[in-house]
Amino acid sequence: MRVLVTGGAGFIGSHLTDAFLARGDEVTVLDDLSSGRAGRLDDRAGLHKLSIKEAGPLGAVTGEFRPDLICHLAAQIAVNSSVAAPAVDAQVNVVGTVNVLEAARVSGARVLFASSGGALYGRDAPIPSREEVLPLPESPYGVAKYCAEQYIGLYNRLHGTGHSILRLANVYGPRQDPSGDAGVIPIFCGCVLAGQEPTIYGDGTQTRDLVYVADAVGAFLAAADSGRPGTWNTGTGTEISILDLVAVIAGIAGRPVTPRFAPARAGDLRRSSLAVDRVSRDLGWRADTALADGVTKVYRWIEAGTPDRAGC
Repeated sequence: MRVLVTGGAGFIGSHLTDAFLARGDEVTVLDDLSSGRAGRLDDRAGLHKLSIKEAGPLGAVTGEFRPDLICHLAAQIAVNSSVAAPAVDAQVNVVGTVNVLEAARVSGARVLFASSGGALYGRDAPIPSREEVLPLPESPYGVAKYCAEQYIGLYNRLHGTGHSILRLANVYGPRQDPSGDAGVIPIFCGCVLAGQEPTIYGDGTQTRDLVYVADAVGAFLAAADSGRPGTWNTGTGTEISILDLVAVIAGIAGRPVTPRFAPARAGDLRRSSLAVDRVSRDLGWRADTALADGVTKVYRWIEAGTPDRAGC
């Protein structure tokens, strides 16, 4: 296939780009490099430094490359940033997605959209949350992702496209910025390695569904190859509390870790876990990486100096 990956110089996007290249697909990347890094990319991947907010240049890239598939991962990903600046978040995550859909419509590409499972379902959703649950997001980021999903459904109905959605749990792994606004595992590992106390926002009993990046990439490949439209949760189906995560990191570090506590942040959920029976049935996918194994890889990657081309 010819595959265009938006946000392809980012954490998940660069791993996904590697996976497509490894199996012989032709890949080009579109990334504004606001948080992505060109050094993460294999030399075989073309790179266009461009924002998805720029509809004209985006259309020119897709018109020239003529992708069979667009994996749309470019996004504003920080929940707290969306609370502070909701219009900025919507400009990227809603308007930017519409620009991608229009470019795909003109060039004849199918779109595979990276949505959010963690931020979408809301505080009252049953745990684990199923795709049939009505999303009631608690943050502008979650609202924007749900709005983008609605546009994808509209394009499928209006234009007969076969676009698909992966609702990602909390993805973690090497190449995820330990100094960024999102990604509790690399942030905590980075603190521990620096001899600092990680900060827990809230009391630490809040839960997350943590899925390793190699497993998430496998879900993208399965959805890409299926050729069918659909919406699939992509997680482990397991909750882990932030306090239990700290204990896992302490075990890897070989010493006690004492976090400090700060007030809970607006927009953060108390509990999050995704039901994964639909994706298992439809795509034959499941997450296989044990949490301790995945966290160890992140810890060792930070310990090694966070090399851009670290594998997963």
